[in-house]
Amino acid sequence: MNIQIKVLSREIGEYLWRGSATLSTAESCTAGGISAAITTIPGSSSYFRGGIVAYTDDVKAQWLGVPTELLTDKGAVSEEVAVSMAQGVREKLGTDYSIAITGYAGPGGGPEAPVGTIWIAIGTPNDIQTRQLTGDEGRETNLVKATLMALEMLKARLQVDFPLEETDEE
Repeated sequence: MNIQIKVLSREIGEYLWRGSATLSTAESCTAGGISAAITTIPGSSSYFRGGIVAYTDDVKAQWLGVPTELLTDKGAVSEEVAVSMAQGVREKLGTDYSIAITGYAGPGGGPEAPVGTIWIAIGTPNDIQTRQLTGDEGRETNLVKATLMALEMLKARLQVDFPLEETDEE
């Protein structure tokens, strides 16, 4: 596993543990890779509730509640679908935070987006933040970049929600 991914997973775990918060994932193109990264950290069961690998549209609709009209109108690889996945997994698994990811890692793209297009959504108690990745650097690199970006986005949000307490040093 990429060392940056492991470091980010450990840092995320510390923030979630400190904030007594929980996390879930809804993954399409990464097929559980983000969940695997999170759970390599000992003690992750105290904050990670689970994940749903929604590799097909019917699983996105049935298990995450993504409206079929949204999948038809916007396509599976869209900001709107990533947002719906993040909302759906948070509700389904009852967590405070969620990571959702959908995209075309390669080698081929789809009708709505070229290969390398990946949407990431971070669901929080108050909102959902999204980011799009573009550019094809090959399937493996695309997946590593997407996983890193998703973890970096979550860490940045957790830093805001659970800031480190400053100590007085004399």
